[in-house]
Amino acid sequence: MTAAPSGTAGTFTIVGKEVSRLGFGAMRLTGPGVWGEPDDREECVRVVRRAVELGVQLIDTADSYGPHVSEEIIREAIHPCPDDVLIATKAGLTRNGPDTIRTRDGLVRLGPQAWPPVGRPEYLRQQALMSLRRLGLDHIDLFQLHRVDAQVPLEDQVGELKRLQDEGKIVAIGLSQVTVDQIERARTIAEIATVQNRYNLTDRSSADVLDHCDRHGIGFIPWAPVAAGELARPGGPVDRIATAHGARPSQVALAWLLARSDVVLPIPGTSKVAHLEENLAAATLRLTDAELAELTDAA
Repeated sequence: MTAAPSGTAGTFTIVGKEVSRLGFGAMRLTGPGVWGEPDDREECVRVVRRAVELGVQLIDTADSYGPHVSEEIIREAIHPCPDDVLIATKAGLTRNGPDTIRTRDGLVRLGPQAWPPVGRPEYLRQQALMSLRRLGLDHIDLFQLHRVDAQVPLEDQVGELKRLQDEGKIVAIGLSQVTVDQIERARTIAEIATVQNRYNLTDRSSADVLDHCDRHGIGFIPWAPVAAGELARPGGPVDRIATAHGARPSQVALAWLLARSDVVLPIPGTSKVAHLEENLAAATLRLTDAELAELTDAA
C-alpha cells in the first residue's frame, strides 16, 4: 500500500480544532533509548515535514523525549506551526538516562526507573513554559499529564493544568496512563479532552478506559499502536489479513484501531520517511466486518 492523506482516516475535534484521526507520535525523533540526538537529525526533520504534507494534523510529543530533543526537532521542521496542525506535548515524567542500556550480555531495559514521575504543580508549570519556548508557540493546543505522580494529590496536578489553561498558556488538557476513576476525578476540576493509554491488538488492558472515553466523547490516543505480537506470526490472523489486502501487519493493526471507535486517534511513530508513509497508508485500509471480528476475538 502507498501513502495516502491522513485525513482519509476520519476526523475528531479537540476543543474546537478538527484533526485527522491518524496522527504522528514523535518519541522516535531521538537517540537510542529515547535519549539524546537521533542518528540522522535531517531525516527526522523530513519525517515531520512529510507528515504534515500527508495531512497529519496531530503531532504528539513530550518534554521527556530526548529529553527536549523531539520538541526541538518539531520546531525546526514546521515553525511557525500551520494553523490546522495541533501539537500535543506532555510533562510529568523526568529522565535519569536512556530507557535501555547496552551491557556485555546485551540490551537491558531499565523500565520505570529511567522515567520517574514528578507531578508537583511548580514543576508542571515550569515544564509547560519551557515546552512553549522550545516549540516556539504562544500557547499549547493540548497539554497532557504524562503520568499521575502518586506522591502528589491528583487534584493538585490537574489543578495546575487548569490554572495554565485559565491563563491561556494551554488550550486543552489531557491525561496519560490513567484509570476510569482518575479520569472522573480529574473531570471534577477541568474538562479532559483526551486520554493517552497503551492499547493495541495485544494489550487491551485499557479497554474499559477506551469505552469510557467513547461514552463521554473524550479522545483516546493509544500509544504503542502497531504492536501485534504473536497475532502477526506467519499464518496468524494479522498476517493472513495483511496478505489478503496487500498490506503490512502494522497497517492492519492501525486499521483495527481506527475501526474500534470514532474517538480513537492512533499516533504511530518513526524516524524514517519511508516508514511514516507506510504507517499513513493505513488510513485507506478498510477491513471487513468479519476481519474486524476475527481480530477483536483474537485477544
